[in-house]
Order: sequence, then C-alpha cells, then structure tokens
Amino acid sequence: MTGMHILDTLTGKNKSPVKNKEDVVSVYLCGVTVYDDAHIGHARTIITFDVLRRYLAKNSVRVVMVQNFTDVDDKIIARARERGMSAADLANMYVARYHDEFDSLNVLRADSYPKATEHISDIISFISRLLERGTAYPSENGIYFDVTSFDQYGKLSKKKTQDLQSGSRIKVDESKRSPLDFALWKFDGGDPSWDSPWGAGRPGWHIECSAMSMKYLADGIDIHGGGRDLMFPHHENEIAQSESLSNGMEFARIWMHVGMVTMQGEKMSKSLGNVRSVKQALEDWGPNTIRMFCLSGHYSKPIDYSKANLQGSLTRWRQLEACCYEIKHVIKKAVPIAGADATHKAARLATQDVHTALRDAWSRFNAALEDDLNTHLALSALMGIVAEVNGRIANKTIDATWAADAEEAIHGMSDILGLILDMPDDAEYDSIDKSVARRNQLRENKEYKEADAIRSMLAAKNIEIIDRKDQTIWIKKSK
Repeated sequence: MTGMHILDTLTGKNKSPVKNKEDVVSVYLCGVTVYDDAHIGHARTIITFDVLRRYLAKNSVRVVMVQNFTDVDDKIIARARERGMSAADLANMYVARYHDEFDSLNVLRADSYPKATEHISDIISFISRLLERGTAYPSENGIYFDVTSFDQYGKLSKKKTQDLQSGSRIKVDESKRSPLDFALWKFDGGDPSWDSPWGAGRPGWHIECSAMSMKYLADGIDIHGGGRDLMFPHHENEIAQSESLSNGMEFARIWMHVGMVTMQGEKMSKSLGNVRSVKQALEDWGPNTIRMFCLSGHYSKPIDYSKANLQGSLTRWRQLEACCYEIKHVIKKAVPIAGADATHKAARLATQDVHTALRDAWSRFNAALEDDLNTHLALSALMGIVAEVNGRIANKTIDATWAADAEEAIHGMSDILGLILDMPDDAEYDSIDKSVARRNQLRENKEYKEADAIRSMLAAKNIEIIDRKDQTIWIKKSK
C-alpha cells in the first residue's frame, strides 16, 4: 500500500493522493512524435514516470500505463518527403529506435503503445460527436474545435483567452472563427490521408490523445502527464475537447508535468543546435549516469544538461557501483569485524544497529517518493547507505551479515530508481577473483611483467584492480 501524493498541475495547491478506490492506478503519458530521434528531454519525462510506476508496483499498486506514439503529423510528412520515403516507414523506423534506446535506459515497457494511425475510426467518431454537440464546426480547411464553447478554457495553463487572442502565435487560418480554435481534422488528399464524412484528410494532433486515452482508459485517467511544454496548447486542448464531450466530467484526476532539460540555461531546440539525442547521451555517459542525472532534481523543475551535472551523476554512480563490490567482497570472504569474536561488544552492536540504520534509510527513501516523487531526496537516502558502508569498511566495523542486509537495501532502492546493478554471478566472480589472486601472488614473487599482463587482461574486460595497504579489491565497471 502507498500514501503517495502528487502536486496536481491543474489545482497547483494541494497534493493529491495517487491511489484511487482500488489498488489500480491508470496513467496516460503523452509520448513522442516520431519524425526524429528521441532526445534527453523525452528521456527525463519517461524516466520520471518509470520511477513512479516502479515505486507504486513495489507497494502492491497495479499501474496501467498507456503511452502513445504520434505517427501522423506535419513534421513527419515533411521529413518523409525530404528523405523520399513514406510517412509510415519513417514513423516505424523511429518507433523501433525509440524502443531500442529506452530498453537500454532500463525503462519498463508500457502496457499499451497506441498509434494515431491505428485509431482513425475512433478519432472520426470523437469528432462526429463534437460536431453533433455544436462544439466543433467545419471550415474551408478542416474541422475545428470552437474554444468559445468551453468556458473553462485555460484552466490548466492559467492562461486567459483574451490574453491568448491578443498575443496569439497560433498559425493564422482565415477560415477559423477564432485564432484559438484548433484543428480536429485537416482536409488533405495527399499521402497519408483517410476518408471521413467531411472529406479526405488526417487528424489534428490534440484529438489523437483524447480519443486514444479515453479508449484505453475508459474508466478514467488517474494521472495524465508529459513534459511541461505540453501543458499549452496540447493538454489544454485535450481537456477542452474531452470535457466538452463528457458533459464536464473530469478528464484526468491528476495532471503531472516534468520540467524542461536546458543547456546553459536555454531550452533545447534544433534552431540553436543544442539538442542531445538519447542515442548520443547513451554513447557519452551510459544508462545509469543518464538515469541519475534525470532523477537528480525534482521532476517539476528545469535541469541543465551540463558536463558538470553529468560528471556529478557519473561520480555518484561510480560510488554506488564500487560500494556494491565492497559489499560483495565482504560477503564472499565472510569478513569478520576487526578484533571481534561472537561475544565482542563491537560485533553485538553491529548486529543491533544494522536494522536501525537501514530502516532509517528506507524510511527517508519512501518518504521522499511518497511526497510528490522527490527523486533527489530518494537518491540522497540511497547514497547515505553508500556512505555508511564506506565508513564501516574504513573502520573495519562491517561483517558479512551487515553487508548482506546493506546489499539488499541498495539493490531494492536501485531497482525502484531503475538503476542497473549488473553484478557478476558466482562463477564469474570466482573466476575474476582467482585471476586477481594470481596477479597478487606474482607481485609477491616480483614477477611484475606477468602480474601486469593479468591486470591488462582484466582491464580489457572493464575490471579495475584497486590495491590497498591491507588488501586488493576489484570492480567490474559498467556505464
């Protein structure tokens, strides 16, 4: 069970409980428009919702996750024509890339990935009902939603229609009644297009998500989310058309928006040439550093994609990874507390306080995520265990029992945060350990060339040897 609360963007005041009447939470996450590679901003949003899902699942709450692909759009069509391929082939190519990259980021697959092109009949039915209600109208260029018919327009973004009209940046279409009215169906007989009662064409962007979310989550949406840049106009327009159709029924119980990823304080954009793709990020930093970076600040705030921030995340990952190996070595070698036997005071105290220390860490970790998914504080709780373990190793006040309990806690928290602790199995561990022991024996025999050869052989497998005054340990490093 969980008492998680999320700050609803719509109300902007009280944090709303996530759990509904039953232990099932429905989530609709606005996915990517597949005309290009996914970028680090997409990654931050999707990783945030991945942690939300993992935490709820660990607390026996079933999450039904729906994440769409926008696979018909002006940008997709333009890019496909540039490359001399069909819009469908271009979209499918980027969908496949998306899955490969986000699998690498250890993001759990959604329960459903609906595509707009697979739901044209649902979209047409939705628009037909809006026309029947008089909240949509036909024009020379398509079918439009009449924003004036929805008197709560602007309630999510806190924008007033009069201000929007006076400063509108929306593309001018003289056939619309108002500059704010948005396309539900665009007349176009080109490729791709579909027949409709009003003429050949294709759906507008906003109607796709309303039609698909209401089909796949017919009993209601508990959490509807995406990047903060989707709040207006996309999510605002979803609310307007959906609540118009349902006679004012609440479209989503909680709206959750993830802050932007910036570079040197500026929003990423192709015109500035500062967009970083997920593919680039994975190549440069690896999945664990990227996840730690995305979770290092509160999800609702901007975060800067800077070398300093990424290097800080990499450092934390290396500390966590090294700690896991320190623990593994203690457990495998059944290291006792220095100078202590079973009746020694230090041994007794170690057994007693392990439960207190780890219980307190779990308490801080859970409290952080329960309170508006504060992953920054959750990471701090996890790294607190790392510091505790390192201190005990330095003071020789850790034994195999303490280490095993710490290992369980670290792996449990890391799993919720989606970090990949890919530790060697027993056979691989023993093989590496024997090589390290052989190398140490060669050094004692002053056969340094042979010892260095073993070190080089292990280094080629990303295994780092650390020689200390009283022992040698090793770490198999991963990204």
